[in-house]
Amino acid sequence: MRAFVFPGQGAQTIGMGKALADAYPSAKAIFDEVDEALGEKLSTLIWEGEIETLTLTQNAQPALMATSLAAMRALEAEGIEITAADFVAGHSLGEYSALAAAGAISVSDTARLLRIRGLAMQEAVPVGVGAMAALLGLDFEGARAVAEEAAQGQVCQAANDNDPSQVVVSGHKEAVERALVIAKEKGAKRALLLPVSAPFHCELMAPAAARMAEALDDVTINAPRVPVVANVRASAVSDPEVIRSLLVEQVTGSVRWRESVLWMGEQGVTSAWEIGAGKALSGMIKRINKEIETNAVGTPEDVAAAKAALV
Repeated sequence: MRAFVFPGQGAQTIGMGKALADAYPSAKAIFDEVDEALGEKLSTLIWEGEIETLTLTQNAQPALMATSLAAMRALEAEGIEITAADFVAGHSLGEYSALAAAGAISVSDTARLLRIRGLAMQEAVPVGVGAMAALLGLDFEGARAVAEEAAQGQVCQAANDNDPSQVVVSGHKEAVERALVIAKEKGAKRALLLPVSAPFHCELMAPAAARMAEALDDVTINAPRVPVVANVRASAVSDPEVIRSLLVEQVTGSVRWRESVLWMGEQGVTSAWEIGAGKALSGMIKRINKEIETNAVGTPEDVAAAKAALV
């Protein structure tokens, strides 16, 4: 069995997807559609802009989705449909890419939703009030205990369960800084603040969740052509209304990536194809389940390799 997985924030680079757009008209059409949906030339920023501007949450989220969908269109042009996967999954914003790739949400609606999501997450907490930190060398339970001890009346939560040795905590900046000290005392190999502009996937994102609930109410969601492994459930969902509610829950909920990969392995998945920018998810998957073979599809050369393997 096979999974197609879609990367989240942090994978963005200037120039991503350009070679795909040049090689495949259907890939270029995705960037054009996203530009039109947003009423701006996001593609110019992606290919020629400044990384600091691309990294802004409201830009990075639709940009990474566009790159993933362009890669998916290139695969389709070579005869590899989304139904070549038994499951799709994405890390945080990547879940939207997975849903769009599986036909559950239109590309235009996904772009608009991600712009709203990015702005709402940025505006939920004033800059400097929140923070996120990666704790390396602690498992999820260990990291959750650190977060609880560090909270001291503030918010500090285990936000991303990425792999067996990497958990991200999120919350008030002072609490997250306390977590860095406590984590090292409890045996973390490293504990470092992340260069993010807001504390994602914690209770402080409640205003953003409310905003997303409103935005999602206005969007048509279809049953995906392939089951989607939801971040907050770490299991597959196909019901459109369940998907709608889980996307709201995802804003404040933990990204259960480690459990999602374990679940897919238990269902019989033996290969994962990372569709879009970078190879971060491939690395995580290898640390979670060494039995799952990983491949990345972000360039025309990658598409050719996928065609040789899958067609």
